[in-house]
Amino acid sequence: LSEEMRQHLEEKIEALVAAGMPREEAVHAARRAFGNATLLEERSREVWMWPVLEDMLRDVRYALRGFRRNPLFTVTVIATLALSIGATTAVFSVVDPILFRSLPYGHADRLVSVGMEGAVSRPRNAFMLGEFYYNWKDSQRPFEALTSQEYAPYNCELTQGNPVQLACVEVEANFLPTLGVAPLLGRNFLPEEDRPHGPKVALISYRLWVRHFNRDPGILNKLIWIEGKQVRVIGILPQNFEMPTLDPMDVLVPTALDEAAERISKHGYTMRTFARLKPGVSIAQAKSELKPVFLSTLSFAPPYVRNRVSLSVCSMRDFQMQDVHLMAWLLLGAVLAVLLIACANVASLLLARGAARERELAVRSALGASTGRLIRQTLTEAFLLALTGAGAGCALAEMLLCVFVAIAPAGILFLNKARLDLRIILFTVLLSLLCAVLFGLIPALQRPRAITLTARATNSGVSAVLRRSLVVGQIAISMILLSGAMLLLRSWWNLQGQNLGMQTQHVLTVSVSLSDQYRTGQKRLAFNQQAELAMRRLPGVTAVGLSDSFPPGGWQNGSMSGRMAVAGEPPPTEDAAGSPVAWRWVTPDYFRALDIPVIQGRNFAEEDRNSNGHFLILSKMLATRMFPGGNAIGQSIKPGEDDPWYLVVGVAGNVKNSGLSGTNKPEYYRLRRNFVADWDPDFWGIYSVIIVGTALPPAAVTPWVRSQIAHIDPTALVDVASLNQQVSKLAAPPRFEATLLGFFAFTGLLLAIIGLYGVISFVATQRTQEIGVRMALGASRWNILRLIAREGVRLIVVGGIFGLCAALALSRLLKTLLFSIGPHDPLSFIGVALLLAFVAIAATLIPAHRAMKVDPVGALRHE
Repeated sequence: LSEEMRQHLEEKIEALVAAGMPREEAVHAARRAFGNATLLEERSREVWMWPVLEDMLRDVRYALRGFRRNPLFTVTVIATLALSIGATTAVFSVVDPILFRSLPYGHADRLVSVGMEGAVSRPRNAFMLGEFYYNWKDSQRPFEALTSQEYAPYNCELTQGNPVQLACVEVEANFLPTLGVAPLLGRNFLPEEDRPHGPKVALISYRLWVRHFNRDPGILNKLIWIEGKQVRVIGILPQNFEMPTLDPMDVLVPTALDEAAERISKHGYTMRTFARLKPGVSIAQAKSELKPVFLSTLSFAPPYVRNRVSLSVCSMRDFQMQDVHLMAWLLLGAVLAVLLIACANVASLLLARGAARERELAVRSALGASTGRLIRQTLTEAFLLALTGAGAGCALAEMLLCVFVAIAPAGILFLNKARLDLRIILFTVLLSLLCAVLFGLIPALQRPRAITLTARATNSGVSAVLRRSLVVGQIAISMILLSGAMLLLRSWWNLQGQNLGMQTQHVLTVSVSLSDQYRTGQKRLAFNQQAELAMRRLPGVTAVGLSDSFPPGGWQNGSMSGRMAVAGEPPPTEDAAGSPVAWRWVTPDYFRALDIPVIQGRNFAEEDRNSNGHFLILSKMLATRMFPGGNAIGQSIKPGEDDPWYLVVGVAGNVKNSGLSGTNKPEYYRLRRNFVADWDPDFWGIYSVIIVGTALPPAAVTPWVRSQIAHIDPTALVDVASLNQQVSKLAAPPRFEATLLGFFAFTGLLLAIIGLYGVISFVATQRTQEIGVRMALGASRWNILRLIAREGVRLIVVGGIFGLCAALALSRLLKTLLFSIGPHDPLSFIGVALLLAFVAIAATLIPAHRAMKVDPVGALRHE
């Protein structure tokens, strides 16, 4: 009992004792009286609560009867909500892992990416060299731990049983502890295992454990064969583990670097580095404290490097999501805009329904219903509609997710992880309740007027203004969405329609990755020579070229133009850098297969491949830059300090070589020859690309190509695709983004037009008697058409102006996503304005045309 109740009970007992009752009987009597009073209070509370519940149930039953009497209204509202809530839920499922869900690491908010990046690079491309890494590790202060992994995964082969190609990653021994991750089974690497010539151990992914070892816990401490070597499995990684770089991974092995050798190495091991901040240390503080260490590192670098490298420290989420962060917010904003349009539509429908029910509500008010009672009835109807729409929206969201996955290109970040889990369902329920408040509150707050009791219908000025305002807002939001979609669509059109400088229609790219058995350059050369001859024998093949990479995107060798020496000119100064230059090892048919024109000089010849000469072909851009106003043919160039002198024999056309949206780099080509010599810098790596020009459709040649490579070496990892497909992959992300935003834009437009149509139809109906009077006084049908259409045109103009101003302001956010088009492109905005005007005026003219045909006699009897 509370102190007050206890005191009250003791006072009763003392009063009974003072009256002469024995204390024991007084205690029992007081307790009985106190208990009866408490029970009475509880029963009175139950009596008070039951009418409230009964009224709520009555509101629900009354709302359901009203919905049954107006099936068109009910279906329209639920369908509108289902479409908007379903789209919002589906998009939230996609962007949730990118923007909101926590990363699968312990205290992920303290994890950062650390390294160096080029002047035009991004945090995702940050790198570190072994020599610098250990110096940083010695002198850094803001981090609890600093760890590293190799820059990119490499292909390895599980040779136990049937050979399986895996993605292997080398990591430092403290990699998992720094990330705050513990193995699901087994243990982490020990320090002595992360040293040169240490024990061969590995951690395997959960996926590999399930797929290849059938969840066998006995795999721990067992030996498996990777790349022909026995490796002991010491642990299984958690199911949700992912690399910080988001690269695919099957096996983790120790880096096993020689620290002493790395500290004195000229170049060192290229790696990525990650760190855990000390508690209370911000990223800005960490960057400030690392600055002296970074500057000390640069003092050992050549002068031309110092101005092209910057310090990079960014959060793990920014490191992972930078490429898609902006687009995720844009999609979420777009779908929420569609939701607002839908809510405005439903609110407009409820306002119109409220106007039609105004006399009913006035009668109920006159009979004693309070304002709160009427508001509760209106909100009950809104909540029922919203929850029903949410249920249908969840089903639609699941279907939309399947559609998104089906049309999405490979590699769209986290799309394969989008699920309608419990968090998403709760989000949908909360979203539906919010919608109910948004579109149900405005009609609920309108008080019925007594004048309504004398007529069947009246037209409230406040309701009319609200409905018109909602339509103006819908049109404005549609203008914003359509403008963004148009800009992205035109950007994608420019991207995929640009001149690449080569043909892509009849070209196959055959990417081959060889296993570790090809340890020597001679073995790799022999494989490539056999593959080249085998490709030439295939029917329909017109040219076969070999290279280490292919345009327009992907990996390529690089150097700096300022470091390239020209015979007869002063050597490059120590601080000369110039601009980035791409280069490739190629065979003569590389140019014929891709139809890249040699516009000056000659192509490489087959006899050049057997000679000891060093030959070079420059791109037109590089030739113009290095020899302005002169002839590059016959010039001798030394590409790098350790390279021999090369003779320029030709100038080729420029080719798109930095992706579809990047700026073209100047480029040169080195001849890949038919022999390997110790003095020759040319080498045949384990990765090569065969470019096959064919007169037949590439899809018909693909099976023959695969069989030929498998005949030479069945363990070689082969990826065969047409160059057209490769280019299409590069254009796929912007196409997907434009498609999604376009879908939401046209969904919003459809909803806005429905709202406009509904308002104009309602206005025409409300003015039926006025139309009859006007026609009786001599107004023509065209006068009536102009009268009703003028209402819609005013809404379209006002909404369009507001939308255009907002679109011009917000389009700047799209600047980084656009290609060859500005965020204020006039053609895009003019096209959107004309489209919106055409569709909206059509939606206005339909009810206006119907009003024009009203019978004057029937109109005068309308009320």
